[in-house]
Amino acid sequence: MHPARSPRPTPVPGTRALPGRLALIVAVVVISAVVGIAAFSLGRLSTLADAPPSGTSAEAGFARDMQVHHNQGVQLALVVRDRTDDPAVRLLAYDIATTQAQQSGQLFGWLTQWGLPQAGREPAMMWMTRPGRSGEEHGHSAAAGEGLAMPGLATDAQIAELTAASGVEAERIFLTLMIAHHEGAVEMAEGVLDRSDNRPVRSFAQAVVTSQVAEIELMTSMLAARA
Repeated sequence: MHPARSPRPTPVPGTRALPGRLALIVAVVVISAVVGIAAFSLGRLSTLADAPPSGTSAEAGFARDMQVHHNQGVQLALVVRDRTDDPAVRLLAYDIATTQAQQSGQLFGWLTQWGLPQAGREPAMMWMTRPGRSGEEHGHSAAAGEGLAMPGLATDAQIAELTAASGVEAERIFLTLMIAHHEGAVEMAEGVLDRSDNRPVRSFAQAVVTSQVAEIELMTSMLAARA
């Protein structure tokens, strides 16, 4: 008698087999999820042990500005999911949308726990105009009373271009925008790491650097494959 065979898994409707590429996407998604969960858990355990930051601190500015940054990341990811049938791009978009939505909520919660308003009195990104421990600023000084442009944000015109596209064209636009978007988030995370000793904030920022650098490398290879 032959041993009973295990039933073959039913393929997901509307997807095509991409074993190597899809396996790589899954690996990066798992890494991103594990890093994010670790940062979230450490943040909840250690927030009460750190003194609440002030309203003009790097921690507060980072929490406010990264919410804006992450929320646009969610927007871009949801747009491309409706404009492509490629399973690898859809999986990556799902990971970005869910991860950044969760992290945005965590940042909102920090400000609430710190007793600070969600909107600051200063312009966006002012916290990155002040030198950190390294003695380096953001790269250029802001005009008096003005903040800095948030790095990596897509413009309204770029979002409209993505919204109007479909298929491989939408994938190229999305990957191009999201690579720049992730690079901007890494810059902001490294900025707060240079300016903060708050343990949950540092854990969160390091998680952003680790996961988004991995995704930048992945998206760069995906974009090259669509050239």
